[in-house]
Amino acid sequence: MLLRVRDLKTYFGNPQSPARAVDGISFEINEGETFSLVGESGCGKSVTALSIIQLVPQPSGFHAGGAIEYKGVDVLRLPESEKRKLRGREISMIFQEPMTSLNPVLTVGYQVTEPLRRHQYLSRAEARRKAVALLGQVNIPDPERRFGEYPHQLSGGMKQRVMIAMAMACEPGLLIADEPTTALDVTIQAQILELIRTLQQSKGTAVLLITHDLAVVAETAQRVGVMYAGRIVESGSRDQILHSPAHPYTVKLLQSLPSRSQRQHALQTIEGRVPAADKYPQGCRFAERCPWRQPRCVTIDPQLLPIDVGQAVQPAREQAISGQAEQAGQPAPQSPHSVACVLYDEKLQGRRMKPEELRAPPPPRPRVPGQIVPDELIRIEGMKVHFPIRSGVLKGVVGHVKAVDGVDLTIRRGETLGLVGESGCGKTTLGKALLQLVRPTAGRVLFAKPETDAGSGGTELAAAPDATSWVDLAVLNRDQLRPYRRLLQVIFQDPYSALNPRMMVAEIVTEGMAALGLGKNRHEREERAKHILSLVGLDPEMLYRYPHEFSGGQRQRIGIARCLAVEPRFIVCDEATSALDVSIQAQIINLLEKLQTELGLTYLFITHNLGVVEYLADEVAVMYLGRIVEQGKTEEVLGAAKHPYTRALLSAVPQIDPQSGLEKIRLAGDVPSPVNPPQGCHFHPRCAHAMPRCRGEYPPPYPISGTHATRCFLYDRKAP
Repeated sequence: MLLRVRDLKTYFGNPQSPARAVDGISFEINEGETFSLVGESGCGKSVTALSIIQLVPQPSGFHAGGAIEYKGVDVLRLPESEKRKLRGREISMIFQEPMTSLNPVLTVGYQVTEPLRRHQYLSRAEARRKAVALLGQVNIPDPERRFGEYPHQLSGGMKQRVMIAMAMACEPGLLIADEPTTALDVTIQAQILELIRTLQQSKGTAVLLITHDLAVVAETAQRVGVMYAGRIVESGSRDQILHSPAHPYTVKLLQSLPSRSQRQHALQTIEGRVPAADKYPQGCRFAERCPWRQPRCVTIDPQLLPIDVGQAVQPAREQAISGQAEQAGQPAPQSPHSVACVLYDEKLQGRRMKPEELRAPPPPRPRVPGQIVPDELIRIEGMKVHFPIRSGVLKGVVGHVKAVDGVDLTIRRGETLGLVGESGCGKTTLGKALLQLVRPTAGRVLFAKPETDAGSGGTELAAAPDATSWVDLAVLNRDQLRPYRRLLQVIFQDPYSALNPRMMVAEIVTEGMAALGLGKNRHEREERAKHILSLVGLDPEMLYRYPHEFSGGQRQRIGIARCLAVEPRFIVCDEATSALDVSIQAQIINLLEKLQTELGLTYLFITHNLGVVEYLADEVAVMYLGRIVEQGKTEEVLGAAKHPYTRALLSAVPQIDPQSGLEKIRLAGDVPSPVNPPQGCHFHPRCAHAMPRCRGEYPPPYPISGTHATRCFLYDRKAP
């Protein structure tokens, strides 16, 4: 037994009425094992990790009880000098956000050598040699050169690999990985998970994996604990939790995951949110959100007890079983499947509850797709966005960042077009250029001009460039673009930074209406804002609150309300669900679908979450290094991908079902720099099927069907 956590309680604030972030959890981790904690944000997962490594901020945070035993020693009882020795040398941590965890004014090399010099007392030269070797082990190209670079010179994936190198520098016995792949693309995510597994196998390191991505858990963990409101509500093996869930919360989490198989149904959601840590209700803390709630749930506080399918609850805790066995000199038995739910208490229920009764899905709500009409709404022709690189005293142009380098796209009314690809391939820049937030260097952005528009506030729409109903947004000046601003809107990725914290919701939602001349007066605009809040599932009384008073899902709804307030026709959803938990993500996806159906909206959905694209999008475009490499109907592109890059993206997505049948394709390295893209096909340096022809010329689009095309010489039927 490497780590044993017993009845751990970590509180914040006033000891008389504290916020009970972690409120009596127990689990164990064996040497070389991966144990995962999953659950929504606010459940106490990260605070558990900080408690183990003794980094809980003080004096606001304090340990109210319990024990943390590492190799038989209670960490909580150690003096601070011994805790410092433990951190980094015996227990290390990969933090969630490498951009804020790495010191921006220190070189990568200095930060990797710091734990080596502090804990292993190596000389500067010895520490440098080992640090360079570590950077090479985590697959950072040219480690000698990267050693002297600063964090801002590295990609997101490389920053995360540097964090792993720092964490593994002293070969710790326990590695805590707190959301190590949340902000990463699927290809980089696959590389990071494979790297952690490889290091774990070679060093025998145990891993505590904290995540809300259940597919990542399926590929990495041996045992899983599901946390809710400061407690573990279900624990067991990976297969038990993912394929035989018993607690209502776990069941609902799994039902919230979007997938291709659910396209004909609205996603199941968990209504409400995790209760605040200083306002936990009596009884079961999940009762208010539980569809199987019973009267006794609000009065009885359930304990984590072992269950067996078809068997009554056993009258002993999992911890007690393990402890008694070890005291008797015998190895502890394998952890049973344990659940904290009164539904499985035979004495209270009067019968033996079977988990299958909860896992039977409720009647699905039919998914009503938006009405797609043949009319095209947006047509992008030959778009290029090149950012100049300036250098020297006179700031002369010495090169260009070719963020978007010749894109052609067509989006029809009422359609959702999914735009996918790795970070750095130009997805967000394309969305901004479409909205004219960034001016294109070349090409046309044609928008189907409405014949009449009563909501334009009296502002005349710019004349179309020819006899058709199209208007080229790229040639309009600022004043001419103004009436189109309300027709083309955007939902940003991070609901926390997208809303002004100094403005009330009323000001946020009505600001666009006032700027564009919508509504006769303030009262009329606020009345419309109340209607919009109701439309996105929020109480109109919330209009007079500030953003910090809302959860992440509620903030994203406010961001959507801000868009809808000006009556848009087209919305760019830029990673609109990436920062959200799976349960909140399902709510937002259902909301976007509902609004599309009721209001006839058209979406460009930019994301790296292919599961969301499979569920939501009508068509998919795959982007690589500024260009579209494959495009077609969702079932064509994601069900029968042709381009090697698309196939690699799909194979990198973690799967809950181990029998998915997808062959794993590992992409080497990161996306090349758009400053100096490779000659010929941009993907050929990373492609296993590259031919001499690929290095000399960029492939044209080759049709696979009437709606499916790819840019790859493998599908050139005229080639010899």
